Amino acid sequence: MNITLQDIGRRYNREWIFRHIDYTFSFGNRYAILGPNGSGKSTLIKVLTGALTPSEGTLGYPKDGKEVEIEEVYRHTAIAAPYVELIEEFTLSELIDFHFQFKPLLNGFSLEAVKECLGFGENVFQKEIRHFSSGMKQRVKLVLACCSDSKILFLDEPTSNLDKVGEAWYLDLVEDTVKDRLLIIGSNQEHEYAFCNEYLEIMDFK
Repeated sequence: MNITLQDIGRRYNREWIFRHIDYTFSFGNRYAILGPNGSGKSTLIKVLTGALTPSEGTLGYPKDGKEVEIEEVYRHTAIAAPYVELIEEFTLSELIDFHFQFKPLLNGFSLEAVKECLGFGENVFQKEIRHFSSGMKQRVKLVLACCSDSKILFLDEPTSNLDKVGEAWYLDLVEDTVKDRLLIIGSNQEHEYAFCNEYLEIMDFK
């Protein structure tokens, strides 16, 4: 499954955030959307996921010679981002069980394997998410996205709130879970995307 952009633009009120993007995100590649804070990286990712409608241009999701309808794109994607909210009243075990009722597990993973990926002590799984630190919540977001069986994986500012140990953990998680997927990362920190093989500079489309 690819994502094709033809003359894509998005504006807020009368101000264009980006314009005239012609680009193809191809399955199997690892992409980094680069730019300073506030430049529009997250807005572009929201457009790519179908959460926002482009103000101009055409967005396509070709898969096996057919176009996936925008209403069905969510079935093929997973995302971890600062603006993605967790259900804070759930315990961690409840949240994991709930999430994977809607998203299939990545091939080779079980619920127990997902829990092991988090690197938390056993007692943590019975705590409500609202009691978690920001770093713990970020780990949960990343694991839920990376361990979901989706053709396209979006990671926006993936090491937000993670310390150096957490950053190393993130790199291991990505390496273990991104095979045979289209990976798109929004970032301005090189350690988050150094393994990517394609780059899109958002400032080139102002």
